[in-house]
Amino acid sequence: MLQKLQVSQIPNLDVRPQLPHDPRAARIARVTLRAVLAGHGMAQLQDTAELLASELVANAYRYSSGSSMLRLRGLGDSRLRVSVWDTNPHIPPPFGKGAPPLRPLSVEDVGGRGLFLVCHYADAWGGCLLGDDLFGAGGKVLWCEVGPSAVGGARAAS
Repeated sequence: MLQKLQVSQIPNLDVRPQLPHDPRAARIARVTLRAVLAGHGMAQLQDTAELLASELVANAYRYSSGSSMLRLRGLGDSRLRVSVWDTNPHIPPPFGKGAPPLRPLSVEDVGGRGLFLVCHYADAWGGCLLGDDLFGAGGKVLWCEVGPSAVGGARAAS
């Protein structure tokens, strides 16, 4: 008899596909995410995680000039961390430390909705700079976490 494993029983859920600097990168991220979540019995996170990953990857495509990398990591208790590395060292608000809180968007605002959605639907989020190393990786990582509490609606205001 086959038993469905929970993510907390699968400590090696750590997938890191490299994404091209291409407008189709968000689609590649969604397809990868869908397969990973289905394969690890976490399909209930699919809709929210796909939205968050798409927005982070689209941000990387729009504001950097090179390829990016998606990282999907199981945190236990059916939680998932979605991280996107890109070559741009600027951490946009509200992902940086000491960044101002999100302000409501107006109808006239041209951008900013993607990261607003990430902050609205994720359980947690953040960003960090990566220093240049021998291979010149540098850039930044933006990340968010999603779990059963974020499924089906926005997180509770803190």
